[in-house]
Amino acid sequence: VQLQASGGGTVQPGGSLRLSCAVSGFNLVLYDIGWFRQAPGKEREGVSCIGGWNGTPYYVDSVKGRFTSSRDTAKSTVWLQLNSLKPEDTAIYYCATNLRRLAGGCRMSGFTDSGYWGQGTQVTVSS
Repeated sequence: VQLQASGGGTVQPGGSLRLSCAVSGFNLVLYDIGWFRQAPGKEREGVSCIGGWNGTPYYVDSVKGRFTSSRDTAKSTVWLQLNSLKPEDTAIYYCATNLRRLAGGCRMSGFTDSGYWGQGTQVTVSS
């Protein structure tokens, strides 16, 4: 099982980025995928997840309306579109899976340190 996040970069406030998470070793329709971020000096926080069964996304309030999760099961890839970026969105972004699919849809609590995590991609929002 491997997850590889990419697509980070430096953008100005209000800008956009598209993060990718390429997965291998499992089928995306079987398991939930989560996006997390960690800013310098802060704890890791959940951002969004996408459910394994039907691809329904979930967003935390701070990114709702600005970020969009999607996937292509044939390409074994999950994307996180980041729009209207703010300086407080600056962080290393990670994708993860616990190789499980929660009933009723994905939740950020469904991902733990014992799951599988990608290496992270840096997003910097600065003028």
